[in-house]
Amino acid sequence: MIDVTAPKRPLARDNRKQSRWRISPAIPAVTPTLILVLISVYGFIAWTTAISFTPSKYYPVYKFVGLSQYVRLWESDRWNTSVINLLLFSIAFAALCLVIGLLLAIFLDQKIRAEGTLRMIYLYPMAISLIVTGVSWKWILNPGTGVEHLLRSWGFENASFDWLIDPQMAVYTLVVAAVWQTAGFVMAMFLAGLRGIDSEIIKAAQLEGAGLFRIYTTIIIPMLRGSMFSAVVILVYQAVRSFDLVVALTNGGPGYSSDLPTTFMYNSTFLRGQMGQGSASAVMILLLVVAIVVPYLVAEFKREHSSSHR
Repeated sequence: MIDVTAPKRPLARDNRKQSRWRISPAIPAVTPTLILVLISVYGFIAWTTAISFTPSKYYPVYKFVGLSQYVRLWESDRWNTSVINLLLFSIAFAALCLVIGLLLAIFLDQKIRAEGTLRMIYLYPMAISLIVTGVSWKWILNPGTGVEHLLRSWGFENASFDWLIDPQMAVYTLVVAAVWQTAGFVMAMFLAGLRGIDSEIIKAAQLEGAGLFRIYTTIIIPMLRGSMFSAVVILVYQAVRSFDLVVALTNGGPGYSSDLPTTFMYNSTFLRGQMGQGSASAVMILLLVVAIVVPYLVAEFKREHSSSHR
């Protein structure tokens, strides 16, 4: 007798093919968000790029003028000053954050008392917005109410700390405020890297007679290359996109001595009615961000790919 209830193999194979092409229920759920992102992010990036090739001022003018806006941009003293400031700010900001963050991480890695409390204190500035940070440091660095006033009230009549109003030093006030807020975050990245190092390696080095300084400089710190590379990328990216801190602390002044490309873009587009030139500066900022982020993503992909094949 033939069992008619038994499934046939060809039918099971067809069911597997149908299930393979079945639409996931998550796709309809994320489709509206995907469309919104494509329009509001990538659509406006394309629109801004198109505007950068036009003579637009207060309103868009769809008349192609080639690279004239980019030529004007790089002939502008204010833009060149903002680029130089970005270079100085990025190098000083990243270097100080790396050094301070690494030292704090090594300090906390010694299993000291109240480690949790100290870690919370170091990380607390990250919970404060950049506007609050900028306003607070504006009060601290103000010659009339801040550090200079305090030193003179203590009897140091000739004390001077006028970085905030000195065109040559104003950009470094941004570095001070940014390092204060971000060094704790870098410390957390390095501390996570330190806690991931096998303690047996350190014990073996100690048995060989290596001192603590040599262990850190020749063994531990080189093993933190991944954390250091990630920290550098994040710090430089944060420096490029700095806007709130500049507006709250110096507003680009005195004059435009502490301008950054982001503030130049905002002022050109919304305050001086130079939409075409502002769009050109925005495209240059985008290219800079891409030049920072893409190598990082490629390096991460290669590292994951190589680790998966081990």
